[in-house]
Amino acid sequence: MFVVATAGHVDHGKSTLVRALTGMEPDRWAEERRRGMTIDLGFAWTTLPSGGTVAFVDVPGHERFVPNMLAGVGPVPAALIVVAADEGWMPQSAEHLAALDALGVAYGLLAVTRADLADPGPATARARAEIAETSLGAVPAVAVSGLTGAGLPQLRAALDRLAAQLPAPVVDDPVRLWVDRSFTVRGSGTVVTGTLGAGRLRVGDELELAGADEPVRVRGLHSLGEARPEAAAVARVAVNLRGTPRDRLGRGDALLTPGRFHHTDLVDVRLAGDPAADLPATLTLHVGSAAVPVRVRPLGPDTVRLRLARPLPLLVGDRALLRDPGRHHVSGGVRVLDVAPPPLGRRGAAAARAQVLAELDGRPDLAGELRRRRLIRAGALIRMGVPVHAEPVAGDWLADPAHWRRLGEQLTEEVARHAREHPLEPGMPVDALRQRLALPDRVLVEALVRPPLRIHAGRVGAASANALPEPVALAVQRVRAEYGDRPFRAPEADRLVDLGLGPREIGAAVRAGALLRLADNVVLLPDALDDAVRVLAGLPQPFTLSAARQALDTTRRVAVPLLELLDRRGATRRLPDDARIVVT
Repeated sequence: MFVVATAGHVDHGKSTLVRALTGMEPDRWAEERRRGMTIDLGFAWTTLPSGGTVAFVDVPGHERFVPNMLAGVGPVPAALIVVAADEGWMPQSAEHLAALDALGVAYGLLAVTRADLADPGPATARARAEIAETSLGAVPAVAVSGLTGAGLPQLRAALDRLAAQLPAPVVDDPVRLWVDRSFTVRGSGTVVTGTLGAGRLRVGDELELAGADEPVRVRGLHSLGEARPEAAAVARVAVNLRGTPRDRLGRGDALLTPGRFHHTDLVDVRLAGDPAADLPATLTLHVGSAAVPVRVRPLGPDTVRLRLARPLPLLVGDRALLRDPGRHHVSGGVRVLDVAPPPLGRRGAAAARAQVLAELDGRPDLAGELRRRRLIRAGALIRMGVPVHAEPVAGDWLADPAHWRRLGEQLTEEVARHAREHPLEPGMPVDALRQRLALPDRVLVEALVRPPLRIHAGRVGAASANALPEPVALAVQRVRAEYGDRPFRAPEADRLVDLGLGPREIGAAVRAGALLRLADNVVLLPDALDDAVRVLAGLPQPFTLSAARQALDTTRRVAVPLLELLDRRGATRRLPDDARIVVT
């Protein structure tokens, strides 16, 4: 199937032509049929000579219903431009063509209708000249009469050739189905319709309703009036949603593959049309089937920032158009450059941002995004529409290679500075490093650590982190020399000071494993615990505190905390009568 939208001035025979081609009535409302004028979108389809199917989105031509027309054209890849031979090029012909050009529609066909009423030559020449100046370029033209049927076979053949020119749809892409109609079917519930431009839908799929937190599930699928288990792009589809109230969604909403789209109310875009400086402060943005008021902030000659009245699921590279509804004027097309732009808080920020945007072309670029954002999660880029083919540096974090190298150098400098300023600490805390480097996640700090640095006990320091500063190491050597043959005797507080061990030095030695702290100002050499267990195991079991103190040749000041530490570690067990046994 391929999908084509009609375009053209009111009463130039768009609906008549669709009716003649398909045998179906595209005008759905009785009011439309009574007045002979299309008001809302119509839908019909037919089989082409090749056996392929073309589905038409028939749009209204009156200027009052341009928003409806744009809702139908937005998601469609090709257009059938209709001009009447007896009236020729008209104002809505021009506005519809401007809309197609703004949206970047590149495939189309010209049908000159009512060829039975006037020579189609002049209308054809004028229309082709106008169309040639747009994104559509040179298009084939067919003169037809919806009343007599003249030219219809040639038009069918031209539609077949147009279908063959269209690029192959990407059926593996995530689904973004812009809703152009929603209604309720008795016994089935809520049904929405739209043009599936990419991806694949299946019965049972769980989708995400743009702007809502609750998932929705596909209860049933129809395409071209038939129930189907699945539908692949490009296709007109009707989706029956399980348990979703009718008032929860309507035209301009979107059904999405969960987790694959960034919902944003702030975008930077490039203009193709009116200069940025000439745009009014408020316009309407038309994208897909949505029409959302926006506030416009010019940045550069052809770049602006748009603040949307409500978030939309937009991707880098999306095409949309800006329209001034008060003047019935298409201000121009836009191409989305950034769906998560930085704030512009400082003086000169807008001009600097314009320079950045001047280098962007709206094509997703992983290397460029990493260069600008420095660090970002892979999932965030995917939701922006940027393909990810790089290895994360940590977790799902991606980094610009140059920035990552600079961070590694800065980390080494910060650790060295901390060691100079805090010589008795065994390294810099990971969280302190994270803050100094302005990193969003501590796993990034851990990934930056390279030899000769290492992480130990939540700190980053030299690989020889257990090596003590020289003054502390000398003090520990004095303790070992003085107490090595009396391992269970602890220096008194004043003797610790004489040996050069104040509170900070003791803390450093304990962290490095050079001393064992039993209590405040009660320290032993680190082998004391194993030695104590061997001595106590040689006593008659159970043993008392007094017996332990005598066997260890120490004081109560040392024996009490030493035995309590052995209890906590499970080397000894205290009995109800306060005696102990060694646990073997």
